[in-house]
Amino acid sequence: MNYIQYTFTVSPQEPGSDILIALLADFGFESFTQNETNLDAYIQDELENESLVKDLNFEDFTFSYTRTEIPKTNWNEEWEKNFSPVYVDELVCIRAHFHDKAEYVKHDIVITPKMSFGTGHHDTTWLMSKTMFSLDFKNKSVLDMGCGTGILAILAKQLGASKLLGIDIDAWSIENSIENAQINNCPEIEFKQGDANLLPKQETFDIILANINKNILKHDLPNYFLCLKKDGHLLLSGFFQTDVEELKNLAKAIGFEFIESYQKNEWAVIKLKK
Repeated sequence: MNYIQYTFTVSPQEPGSDILIALLADFGFESFTQNETNLDAYIQDELENESLVKDLNFEDFTFSYTRTEIPKTNWNEEWEKNFSPVYVDELVCIRAHFHDKAEYVKHDIVITPKMSFGTGHHDTTWLMSKTMFSLDFKNKSVLDMGCGTGILAILAKQLGASKLLGIDIDAWSIENSIENAQINNCPEIEFKQGDANLLPKQETFDIILANINKNILKHDLPNYFLCLKKDGHLLLSGFFQTDVEELKNLAKAIGFEFIESYQKNEWAVIKLKK
């Protein structure tokens, strides 16, 4: 299987790059890396529809791009050139094996992202990781929907969760999440390929983590409600601050209690309770 790399030059980068990432994810792009000048986005060649990218137009920023076909075997070289450690305050460091461990950080997560979405650099992963520290994970059952590289499931395990399930629609993500769980000494985390159709229809989880995108979250909220235990918590991210009211109102109509929301740059996280 080959991948297509799009290298975008965005002006201005903020919030242009974040908005572009959100839309590209809806088009099927699976992973993203950023440096000081460019945004790289990757999509399977069989899922590519370049006309969708060409038709994008924005009032607040401009972009140009180049398109390159890359084989699967070139991925490690690509992400190693751009991947730098991510720090969530002094709580978590998300790094690669070739980075030194930060001694002052409470939780250390080592990942090899390959083609999976979720290197930890995106604001939504930062928000989810930070907000997780406001919950008690000890001996809890946890679902990580749209697990990507498995970062949130791994952090949940480090925070004391006893039973964990990660679900992602992408086979690359499941393969990579399993590998990352093993690297971080938590091979007992279960990962499955699929979507919300895999979820049970009865209360199963104490905590659900869902960092996907707004449309999928809206569609799947009723499923989350069914499989979340009474007094359980749901963390949502993958959307803009301007989407908070819409998602909050929908969640309340389903039966969730809104607890709070936070934002980082243009992105937001919502904490809900059943």
